[in-house]
Amino acid sequence: MLRNINPLLSPDFLHILAAMGHGDNLVIADANFPGEQIARANGCRYVRLDGILATDILTAVLELMPLDDFVKDPAYVMEVVGDASQVPPVVTEFQTIINEVADNPAPIAAVERFAFYDMSKQSYAIIQSGERRLYGNIIVKKGVIRL
Repeated sequence: MLRNINPLLSPDFLHILAAMGHGDNLVIADANFPGEQIARANGCRYVRLDGILATDILTAVLELMPLDDFVKDPAYVMEVVGDASQVPPVVTEFQTIINEVADNPAPIAAVERFAFYDMSKQSYAIIQSGERRLYGNIIVKKGVIRL
């Protein structure tokens, strides 16, 4: 047990966050996302957090990890297939969390489904949540910790 660290951040998950470098991507995936397959095929680290909402994971991550402020888009979600202009409620909640918790709030960018999968293949790690809301996937890019 540690103080001031969200208990949903397991030792393996904390190790991933600490080992990530500036510019590394972290995928927080919903329960439908092919996270294990993508991780296995591409050498990404993989952690399951069954029963935990993606929004709760994002909050815990952003309490410890800075968003990259050297890039235009430090956070990405998947566009709704067939209606790229639609913003699912879970994505609105992701944006609220970024606005309230991130040290460097930024608008979330949306990318086409297969582009999101391609970005996931280049990630440092994939965290598979128990999120059942559709489109409950987000990629965040780690920034620099300034003293």
